[in-house]
Amino acid sequence: MTWLFAKGHAVDIVLLVMAIELSWLVRKYDWRISDACLRLAPGALMLLALRAALTGQDWRWIALPLILSFPVHLIDLARSTSRLSKDEK
Repeated sequence: MTWLFAKGHAVDIVLLVMAIELSWLVRKYDWRISDACLRLAPGALMLLALRAALTGQDWRWIALPLILSFPVHLIDLARSTSRLSKDEK
């Protein structure tokens, strides 16, 4: 089991599951691809940071996806909030 984490393959598996979830949201629930990507992107970015940390990458490769995940999350919140307010009218 150690190799699964030492090489970052555990994160790869989770990212694969997220890709399947993306496809499922778009096909089964008719989500727009942009909405599904925005919803899943912050988590994927944090997983990339975890993978970088597990594999001993430079701190910049850990910090960059973490920093990028927050504005992407805020964009998703703003989009979903504006969509909800439009639906209420």
